[in-house]
Amino acid sequence: MKILTFGQISERLNSFNLPNADVVVGIAEGGLVPASLVAFKIGAELKTIKINYRDETNTPIRTEPALLSDSLEFKSKKILLIDDVSVTGKTLDKAKELFPGNEIITLTFKGKADYVLFPEINECVSWPWKYKSVQ
Repeated sequence: MKILTFGQISERLNSFNLPNADVVVGIAEGGLVPASLVAFKIGAELKTIKINYRDETNTPIRTEPALLSDSLEFKSKKILLIDDVSVTGKTLDKAKELFPGNEIITLTFKGKADYVLFPEINECVSWPWKYKSVQ
């Protein structure tokens, strides 16, 4: 398990060439904090959707990702879809289907996307904003 500090993430974000977008859409749950950070940094509007495919242990719990929130509607916008991690790309693909007629760019902090903040990390990550229960 790779542990990343908020400082490391902030440093990478500050040196990363983030794409411009009209709207940042964070995919809940894991993409909420990453999307908030990026939206703030690029000065874009922030919206969220909830799509679920895996459980907390990263095990698929559905055959396909499922939309668990109301859909959002945009017309002719440049949308930056953000999730924390994309293993197979299925969740991002599902999210892209929700926004026909818009320009879609994807960003993850780890995994597969148009832009990846930590492309060198292949192992699971302990994000500083994830709640960890005390045993």
